[in-house]
Amino acid sequence: MKIIPTYLFIINIILLLSFNTGTAQTEAPQDSIQYKEKYGLRVGADLSKLLRTVLQDDYRGFELVGDYRVYDNFYAAAEIGNEQITFDEGLIRATSSGSYAKIGADYNAYENWLDMQNSIFVGIRYGFATFSQELEEYTIYTTTPYFGPDTRTPEDGEATGLTANWVELMAGIKVEVLKNLFLSANVQLKRRIGQNTPTGFDNLSIPGFNRTYDESQFGVGYGYTISYLLPLYKK
Repeated sequence: MKIIPTYLFIINIILLLSFNTGTAQTEAPQDSIQYKEKYGLRVGADLSKLLRTVLQDDYRGFELVGDYRVYDNFYAAAEIGNEQITFDEGLIRATSSGSYAKIGADYNAYENWLDMQNSIFVGIRYGFATFSQELEEYTIYTTTPYFGPDTRTPEDGEATGLTANWVELMAGIKVEVLKNLFLSANVQLKRRIGQNTPTGFDNLSIPGFNRTYDESQFGVGYGYTISYLLPLYKK
């Protein structure tokens, strides 16, 4: 009779150990490693405008770009630049030159893998330009060119102090090709809000906005940039 309680005690110990072992196996290990993402200022330049300056005789320009990561996938962004654009379509030749600035924000819709900072982004900008426009020459249109083309050069065809403003939507991608070095491509759809025009003439192109059209307030643009991230902190 004294042996029975001893057996019961041993069986209870075995069951208790088996229960504790099964419970320990179902507990998930806790990951104590936390990854901190980089926050900082990214600055660069538009390569497409530099390339156009080299390849096209009727264009001169450059643009500096920058963005700052404000929160998670939201970035404050801005561009400043200078352009000289010549409009030449046979009957008229005019050149606009001046500076512009654009300010706005970007949203990154791409979910990166760990330790990556690529982006597929959409953005909005407000643009403002100050510029001058010079009417270099024009040809009188006629349906009976018996005496040949009548091309004239105005004595005072330059208008200064012109301004224009617009809003634009932007979409593009940014890829980190080396540590903190990014290449980016984007397209822009612009809508002109207002402009000053020369007396008796019109703005045929606006720095930062590109070509203008009589029948539309819209314009388009593109960019191909290289930029470098200056990490300021991590969180």
